[in-house]
Amino acid sequence: MRLSFIRPISCCSVSSPATSVKLQKPLFLRPPTFKTTISDLKKWHLWAKSLTSSVGSTFLELDNGPDAELLLRELNWLVEDAIQTPKSFLQQPQKNYNDNSSVSIRASLEELYMLWKQRVEERRPFQYVVGCEHWRDLVLSVQEGILIPRPETELIVDLVDDAIKENEELRKGLWADLGTGSGALAIGIARILGSSVRVVATDLSPVATAVASYNVQRYELEEKVHVKQGSWFEPLRDDEGQFVGLVSNPPYIPSKGIGGLQAEVGRHEPRLALDGGASGMNDLIHLCDGAVSMLKPGGFFAFETNGDEQSKFLVHYIETKKQGNFSKVKMVPDFAGIQRFITGFRGR
Repeated sequence: MRLSFIRPISCCSVSSPATSVKLQKPLFLRPPTFKTTISDLKKWHLWAKSLTSSVGSTFLELDNGPDAELLLRELNWLVEDAIQTPKSFLQQPQKNYNDNSSVSIRASLEELYMLWKQRVEERRPFQYVVGCEHWRDLVLSVQEGILIPRPETELIVDLVDDAIKENEELRKGLWADLGTGSGALAIGIARILGSSVRVVATDLSPVATAVASYNVQRYELEEKVHVKQGSWFEPLRDDEGQFVGLVSNPPYIPSKGIGGLQAEVGRHEPRLALDGGASGMNDLIHLCDGAVSMLKPGGFFAFETNGDEQSKFLVHYIETKKQGNFSKVKMVPDFAGIQRFITGFRGR
């Protein structure tokens, strides 16, 4: 699995006029309709490696961005996605620059130069460059206007799996993924819940709902996952009180912290998917408040936070401001031991 260096953030998207949404097909899904020579492709590859090596540890020291070693790995992944027979190309002798035999590629050579220049010089996220992100056992389409799903967010699917193993009734009801972005959580949950489940994925952004719908279709889950445009709980009002599960990875970065993010995040990913207000808690509190009326008795929730302090605050908020409404509320750590998630059940 390709693991992104980008730290976990959130899973919502910036708004954009619905009529202007143009889906970006992932590079690996494009037909290999372009032709070039092995010689010219090797010249591009040598140029790209030289540009990458010049980075050294500059980005890492600047904002904890990628170093040259990670960028070189990404370059190999780009080769794998762009070339019809990448192994034969990568195994060619590096100094063989006079091979005029033809090779099929999924983007023009000019585009490959442009894409790698954007990656290094503009710090455009690699996932936007290739148009996809590897997440759990999925390969999800992503593009500008969609926040890239993080590895840590995969744990929410595991938390749902644990919850339904304790209570099989949760497998049969209605679930919601709030602020779905690429549709990652909705798709991941639908794949483990079985045939009787229905997941509603909401997002304010037309870009997000278009991309999420595309990903749902790619995994043939149209009967299980319904994508709706709207803010948080608004598209769910007709089913208020009927949900057995809610999950969300909302914006949770404090506004003043946006400027300190990696360039890949701060310059390119949608601010509305990052900025959780002055404390980073605006949307998280809204989700906790709304869960009271949306969940059925015994219903489960799992929300991602910015970590320890936010999680502690939310647990205290629920236990005091929502006293009696929830049970078994707890914090759950991520891969790094940070208390990244809060989970709980609606009171019976």
